Amino acid sequence: MKIAIFGSSLVSAYWNGAATYYRGMVKALADRGHRVTFYEPDAYGRQEHRDIDPPPWAEIVVYEPCEREADRLVQAAAQFADLLIKTSGIGVLDDFLEHRIPAARTRDNRVIYWDVDAPVTLARLRSDQPGPLGATLSSFDLVLTYGGGDPVVGDYLRLGAKSCHPIYNGLDPRTHHPVEMDGEYECDLGFLGNRLPDREQRVEAFFFRAAELSPSRHFLLAGNGWAGKPRPKNVSYLGHLPTAFHNVFNCSARAVLNICRNCMAENGFSPSTRVFEAAGAGACIITDE
Repeated sequence: MKIAIFGSSLVSAYWNGAATYYRGMVKALADRGHRVTFYEPDAYGRQEHRDIDPPPWAEIVVYEPCEREADRLVQAAAQFADLLIKTSGIGVLDDFLEHRIPAARTRDNRVIYWDVDAPVTLARLRSDQPGPLGATLSSFDLVLTYGGGDPVVGDYLRLGAKSCHPIYNGLDPRTHHPVEMDGEYECDLGFLGNRLPDREQRVEAFFFRAAELSPSRHFLLAGNGWAGKPRPKNVSYLGHLPTAFHNVFNCSARAVLNICRNCMAENGFSPSTRVFEAAGAGACIITDE
C-alpha cells in the first residue's frame, strides 16, 4: 500500500516523544513492502535538531506550517495514497488537518486518525470546545491509539468513531539494544523525559524528592525544558538527548526511572516509549503505576 502520514516528525525527537514509536512502526510497514510518505511541518526547531537523516524506508516531506501549503499537500497525497493518516499532537495546524484530511478522501482510499495522546484528545472531545475533530471524528474510517485499552476504545466509540484499535508501544531491536557503559552518563538513577505540565508534579515527587533524600547519590536528568527548574545539587542536567544516545544513557545508569503523564497513569494501558527503550538496552527499570 501507499501510505501518507501527516505527523509531528519522523527525523527529529526534539520536543517529540513519539519519534521512536513512529520510526519503529514506519520501518515495520516498509519491511512488509508498504511505501510510506511522512509529512512534517518545519516547526518547534525540530528540523534544526534532527536525530537521523532522511531514512531509506520512508520519504520525508518537510513543509512550511501554513494552511495553504498543508492543503496543497493533503490534496496531492489523497490522489496517490491508499491510506491517508492524521496523527495527534503535531503542534501546528492540528485543527486544520483534522478537518481537511477526511474531506480529501476519494473512492480509492481510507482516512485514519492516529492518536498518540488519547487521554488528552478524549478530554478535549468531551469538553465544550472539542474543535473540528468533534465534528469530523465519525468521518474517519478508523481510529488508532498509542494505547489506552478498553477504556479509551469505549470512549472513542461512544463519541462517534466507526472503529478504534490500540497499537501498543514496542521497540525496534535494531536501534534499541545493550551498549558499553560511558562514564559521562553513569549515575545511580537516570530520568529521560521532557518537562510537561501534567507530569512535572510526579517528577518532583519521584525524582527530585528521591535526590533530596539521597544526597550521596548521583542523579541524571535529560530532556527538554528543565533548564530553569530548581533542582538538588546532586542532580545533573544534560538537556535534550538525541535518540542516538538513549542506549548509552540507559546502559550507564544503575537504574532508569519512568514517569508517566498524569492522564496516561489515570487511564492505564499506556506503556511509555521510554520503558521499551530501557528494556531493549537491558536496563534496570523503575516505573510508576
